[in-house]
Amino acid sequence: MSTQAEKAEAFRALHVGDPFVIPNPWDAGSALVLQALGFRALATTSSGFAFTLGRQDGNVTLDEVVEHVRSLVGATDLPLSVDLENGHGAEPQQAALAVTSAAEAGAVGGSIEDWDPAGHLYELPHAVERVAAAVEAARGLGWPFMLTARAENHIRGNPDLDDTIARLQAFEEAGADVLYAPGLETTEEIRSVCGAVSKPVNVLARRELSMAEIVEAGAQRVSVGGALTWTAVNAFSEAATQIRDRGDFSSLGDSSGLRGWLA
Repeated sequence: MSTQAEKAEAFRALHVGDPFVIPNPWDAGSALVLQALGFRALATTSSGFAFTLGRQDGNVTLDEVVEHVRSLVGATDLPLSVDLENGHGAEPQQAALAVTSAAEAGAVGGSIEDWDPAGHLYELPHAVERVAAAVEAARGLGWPFMLTARAENHIRGNPDLDDTIARLQAFEEAGADVLYAPGLETTEEIRSVCGAVSKPVNVLARRELSMAEIVEAGAQRVSVGGALTWTAVNAFSEAATQIRDRGDFSSLGDSSGLRGWLA
Protein backbone atom coordinates (compact mmCIF):
# COMPACT_ATOMS: atom_id res chain seq x y z
CA MET A 1 0.00 0.00 0.00
CA SER A 2 1.45 3.36 -1.05
CA THR A 3 1.51 6.30 1.32
CA GLN A 4 -0.51 9.38 0.47
CA ALA A 5 2.69 11.28 -0.32
CA GLU A 6 3.80 8.51 -2.69
CA LYS A 7 0.44 8.55 -4.45
CA ALA A 8 0.65 12.33 -4.70
CA GLU A 9 4.07 12.15 -6.34
CA ALA A 10 2.84 9.47 -8.75
CA PHE A 11 -0.17 11.61 -9.64
CA ARG A 12 1.96 14.67 -10.24
CA ALA A 13 4.28 12.63 -12.47
CA LEU A 14 1.37 11.62 -14.68
CA HIS A 15 0.87 15.27 -15.58
CA VAL A 16 4.36 15.56 -17.10
CA GLY A 17 4.41 12.15 -18.79
CA ASP A 18 2.33 10.77 -21.61
CA PRO A 19 -1.28 12.04 -21.81
CA PHE A 20 -3.60 9.80 -19.82
CA VAL A 21 -7.24 9.00 -19.10
CA ILE A 22 -8.49 9.56 -15.57
CA PRO A 23 -11.85 7.72 -15.40
CA ASN A 24 -14.56 8.56 -12.89
CA PRO A 25 -15.92 5.79 -10.64
CA TRP A 26 -19.10 6.36 -8.69
CA ASP A 27 -18.48 3.92 -5.81
CA ALA A 28 -15.85 1.58 -4.37
CA GLY A 29 -16.80 -1.32 -6.62
CA SER A 30 -16.50 0.69 -9.83
CA ALA A 31 -13.17 2.09 -8.57
CA LEU A 32 -11.84 -1.44 -8.12
CA VAL A 33 -12.95 -2.44 -11.61
CA LEU A 34 -11.12 0.56 -13.09
CA GLN A 35 -8.01 -0.29 -11.08
CA ALA A 36 -8.15 -3.90 -12.29
CA LEU A 37 -8.45 -2.65 -15.88
CA GLY A 38 -5.12 -0.87 -15.54
CA PHE A 39 -5.97 2.80 -15.17
CA ARG A 40 -3.34 4.75 -13.26
CA ALA A 41 -5.48 7.33 -11.42
CA LEU A 42 -9.12 8.02 -10.65
CA ALA A 43 -11.34 11.06 -10.23
CA THR A 44 -14.70 11.20 -8.51
CA THR A 45 -17.85 12.35 -10.29
CA SER A 46 -20.18 14.65 -8.38
CA SER A 47 -23.17 13.66 -10.51
CA GLY A 48 -22.43 9.94 -10.30
CA PHE A 49 -21.94 10.06 -6.55
CA ALA A 50 -25.14 12.10 -6.10
CA PHE A 51 -26.98 9.41 -8.06
CA THR A 52 -25.85 6.75 -5.58
CA LEU A 53 -27.64 8.80 -2.91
CA GLY A 54 -30.75 9.22 -5.05
CA ARG A 55 -30.10 12.90 -5.74
CA GLN A 56 -29.41 15.25 -8.61
CA ASP A 57 -25.93 16.71 -9.07
CA GLY A 58 -25.15 19.57 -6.72
CA ASN A 59 -27.14 18.20 -3.79
CA VAL A 60 -24.38 16.51 -1.80
CA THR A 61 -22.69 17.98 1.26
CA LEU A 62 -18.96 18.29 1.83
CA ASP A 63 -19.20 15.83 4.73
CA GLU A 64 -20.80 13.28 2.39
CA VAL A 65 -18.09 13.85 -0.21
CA VAL A 66 -15.44 13.28 2.46
CA GLU A 67 -16.99 9.94 3.41
CA HIS A 68 -17.15 9.02 -0.28
CA VAL A 69 -13.45 9.82 -0.64
CA ARG A 70 -12.61 7.65 2.36
CA SER A 71 -14.56 4.79 0.78
CA LEU A 72 -12.71 5.03 -2.53
CA VAL A 73 -9.30 5.52 -0.94
CA GLY A 74 -9.95 2.51 1.27
CA ALA A 75 -10.85 0.37 -1.74
CA THR A 76 -8.07 1.24 -4.19
CA ASP A 77 -4.43 2.22 -4.05
CA LEU A 78 -4.68 4.52 -7.06
CA PRO A 79 -4.24 8.29 -6.73
CA LEU A 80 -7.63 9.94 -6.36
CA SER A 81 -8.72 13.43 -7.39
CA VAL A 82 -12.04 14.78 -6.11
CA ASP A 83 -14.76 16.77 -7.82
CA LEU A 84 -15.27 19.45 -5.17
CA GLU A 85 -17.84 21.35 -7.25
CA ASN A 86 -17.75 25.01 -6.19
CA GLY A 87 -15.94 24.17 -2.97
CA HIS A 88 -19.30 23.71 -1.23
CA GLY A 89 -19.55 27.41 -0.59
CA ALA A 90 -19.09 30.75 -2.30
CA GLU A 91 -16.31 32.14 -0.12
CA PRO A 92 -12.58 31.57 -0.66
CA GLN A 93 -12.18 29.99 2.79
CA GLN A 94 -14.83 27.42 1.91
CA ALA A 95 -12.89 26.40 -1.20
CA ALA A 96 -9.79 26.07 1.00
CA LEU A 97 -11.68 23.95 3.51
CA ALA A 98 -12.93 21.66 0.75
CA VAL A 99 -9.35 21.03 -0.36
CA THR A 100 -8.02 20.31 3.12
CA SER A 101 -11.01 18.11 3.93
CA ALA A 102 -10.51 16.03 0.77
CA ALA A 103 -6.80 15.73 1.48
CA GLU A 104 -7.40 14.62 5.05
CA ALA A 105 -9.69 11.90 3.68
CA GLY A 106 -6.90 10.61 1.44
CA ALA A 107 -7.27 12.44 -1.90
CA VAL A 108 -4.22 13.77 -3.72
CA GLY A 109 -6.01 16.17 -6.03
CA GLY A 110 -9.25 18.05 -6.45
CA SER A 111 -11.12 20.52 -8.63
CA ILE A 112 -12.80 23.83 -7.84
CA GLU A 113 -15.24 25.36 -10.31
CA ASP A 114 -16.34 28.94 -10.91
CA TRP A 115 -20.09 28.24 -10.94
CA ASP A 116 -22.35 29.29 -8.10
CA PRO A 117 -25.27 26.85 -7.59
CA ALA A 118 -27.47 29.94 -7.18
CA GLY A 119 -27.33 30.10 -10.98
CA HIS A 120 -24.42 32.23 -12.16
CA LEU A 121 -20.71 32.27 -12.78
CA TYR A 122 -18.65 33.98 -10.14
CA GLU A 123 -17.25 37.31 -11.26
CA LEU A 124 -13.67 36.74 -12.32
CA PRO A 125 -11.94 38.56 -9.42
CA HIS A 126 -13.95 36.53 -6.92
CA ALA A 127 -13.37 33.31 -8.86
CA VAL A 128 -9.63 33.98 -8.78
CA GLU A 129 -9.70 34.62 -5.03
CA ARG A 130 -11.36 31.26 -4.55
CA VAL A 131 -8.76 29.45 -6.65
CA ALA A 132 -5.94 31.26 -4.86
CA ALA A 133 -7.33 30.20 -1.47
CA ALA A 134 -7.62 26.60 -2.65
CA VAL A 135 -4.04 26.70 -3.97
CA GLU A 136 -2.76 28.10 -0.66
CA ALA A 137 -4.51 25.30 1.21
CA ALA A 138 -3.04 22.71 -1.17
CA ARG A 139 0.49 24.12 -0.80
CA GLY A 140 0.22 23.90 2.97
CA LEU A 141 -0.18 20.13 2.94
CA GLY A 142 3.50 19.37 2.59
CA TRP A 143 3.08 17.17 -0.48
CA PRO A 144 1.85 17.90 -4.04
CA PHE A 145 -1.93 18.11 -4.07
CA MET A 146 -2.86 18.72 -7.72
CA LEU A 147 -5.38 21.57 -7.74
CA THR A 148 -7.57 21.75 -10.85
CA ALA A 149 -9.38 25.02 -11.61
CA ARG A 150 -12.53 24.71 -13.74
CA ALA A 151 -14.11 27.32 -16.02
CA GLU A 152 -17.74 26.28 -16.37
CA ASN A 153 -18.92 28.51 -19.24
CA HIS A 154 -19.46 25.76 -21.78
CA ILE A 155 -21.72 23.59 -19.63
CA ARG A 156 -23.62 26.53 -18.15
CA GLY A 157 -25.18 27.98 -21.29
CA ASN A 158 -22.42 30.50 -22.01
CA PRO A 159 -20.04 28.99 -24.60
CA ASP A 160 -17.82 32.07 -24.71
CA LEU A 161 -14.39 30.70 -25.60
CA ASP A 162 -12.61 34.01 -25.12
CA ASP A 163 -14.00 34.36 -21.60
CA THR A 164 -13.19 30.73 -20.83
CA ILE A 165 -9.58 31.25 -21.89
CA ALA A 166 -9.33 34.48 -19.89
CA ARG A 167 -10.61 32.67 -16.82
CA LEU A 168 -8.22 29.74 -17.23
CA GLN A 169 -5.30 32.11 -17.70
CA ALA A 170 -6.25 33.93 -14.51
CA PHE A 171 -6.56 30.63 -12.65
CA GLU A 172 -3.14 29.60 -13.91
CA GLU A 173 -1.72 32.88 -12.64
CA ALA A 174 -3.36 32.17 -9.27
CA GLY A 175 -1.40 28.92 -9.03
CA ALA A 176 -3.72 26.16 -10.27
CA ASP A 177 -1.83 23.01 -11.30
CA VAL A 178 -4.34 21.81 -13.91
CA LEU A 179 -6.87 23.74 -16.00
CA TYR A 180 -10.23 22.42 -17.11
CA ALA A 181 -13.10 23.78 -19.20
CA PRO A 182 -15.71 21.03 -19.40
CA GLY A 183 -17.92 21.08 -22.47
CA LEU A 184 -15.42 21.92 -25.20
CA GLU A 185 -16.92 20.40 -28.34
CA THR A 186 -14.29 20.45 -31.05
CA THR A 187 -10.59 19.88 -31.47
CA GLU A 188 -10.33 23.52 -32.54
CA GLU A 189 -11.73 24.67 -29.19
CA ILE A 190 -9.45 22.27 -27.30
CA ARG A 191 -6.45 23.46 -29.29
CA SER A 192 -7.31 27.11 -28.58
CA VAL A 193 -7.51 26.47 -24.84
CA CYS A 194 -4.37 24.35 -24.66
CA GLY A 195 -2.41 26.86 -26.73
CA ALA A 196 -3.38 29.74 -24.45
CA VAL A 197 -2.06 28.28 -21.17
CA SER A 198 1.11 26.55 -20.03
CA LYS A 199 -0.27 24.22 -17.33
CA PRO A 200 -1.70 20.76 -18.12
CA VAL A 201 -5.24 20.82 -19.46
CA ASN A 202 -7.94 18.29 -18.60
CA VAL A 203 -10.56 17.69 -21.30
CA LEU A 204 -13.95 16.08 -20.82
CA ALA A 205 -14.32 13.17 -23.26
CA ARG A 206 -16.89 13.33 -26.04
CA ARG A 207 -18.23 10.32 -27.94
CA GLU A 208 -17.42 11.87 -31.30
CA LEU A 209 -13.73 12.53 -30.47
CA SER A 210 -11.07 9.86 -30.01
CA MET A 211 -8.32 9.95 -27.42
CA ALA A 212 -5.82 10.49 -30.22
CA GLU A 213 -7.71 13.52 -31.51
CA ILE A 214 -8.02 15.08 -28.05
CA VAL A 215 -4.34 14.53 -27.32
CA GLU A 216 -3.28 15.87 -30.70
CA ALA A 217 -5.18 19.06 -29.82
CA GLY A 218 -3.03 19.45 -26.71
CA ALA A 219 -4.78 17.76 -23.77
CA GLN A 220 -2.68 16.11 -21.08
CA ARG A 221 -5.55 14.48 -19.18
CA VAL A 222 -8.94 13.20 -20.29
CA SER A 223 -11.82 12.48 -17.89
CA VAL A 224 -15.31 11.13 -18.53
CA GLY A 225 -17.31 12.85 -15.78
CA GLY A 226 -20.52 11.00 -14.94
CA ALA A 227 -20.66 9.19 -18.30
CA LEU A 228 -19.52 5.79 -17.00
CA THR A 229 -22.22 6.03 -14.32
CA TRP A 230 -24.87 6.70 -16.96
CA THR A 231 -23.53 3.88 -19.14
CA ALA A 232 -24.10 1.48 -16.26
CA VAL A 233 -27.44 3.00 -15.28
CA ASN A 234 -28.74 2.91 -18.85
CA ALA A 235 -27.81 -0.78 -19.20
CA PHE A 236 -29.55 -1.48 -15.89
CA SER A 237 -32.66 0.43 -16.98
CA GLU A 238 -32.79 -1.30 -20.36
CA ALA A 239 -32.54 -4.77 -18.80
CA ALA A 240 -35.17 -3.92 -16.18
CA THR A 241 -37.49 -2.55 -18.87
CA GLN A 242 -37.20 -5.78 -20.86
CA ILE A 243 -38.11 -7.74 -17.73
CA ARG A 244 -41.08 -5.51 -16.97
CA ASP A 245 -42.49 -5.33 -20.50
CA ARG A 246 -41.66 -8.72 -22.01
CA GLY A 247 -40.61 -11.00 -19.21
CA ASP A 248 -37.27 -11.17 -21.02
CA PHE A 249 -34.29 -11.95 -18.80
CA SER A 250 -31.77 -12.34 -21.64
CA SER A 251 -29.97 -9.08 -20.85
CA LEU A 252 -29.05 -10.07 -17.30
CA GLY A 253 -25.35 -10.24 -16.57
CA ASP A 254 -23.44 -12.44 -14.16
CA SER A 255 -20.66 -11.97 -11.63
CA SER A 256 -18.00 -13.92 -13.50
CA GLY A 257 -15.73 -10.89 -13.70
CA LEU A 258 -15.64 -10.29 -9.97
CA ARG A 259 -12.78 -12.69 -9.33
CA GLY A 260 -10.49 -10.57 -11.49
CA TRP A 261 -11.89 -7.20 -10.53
CA LEU A 262 -12.24 -7.60 -6.78
CA ALA A 263 -9.37 -10.00 -6.13
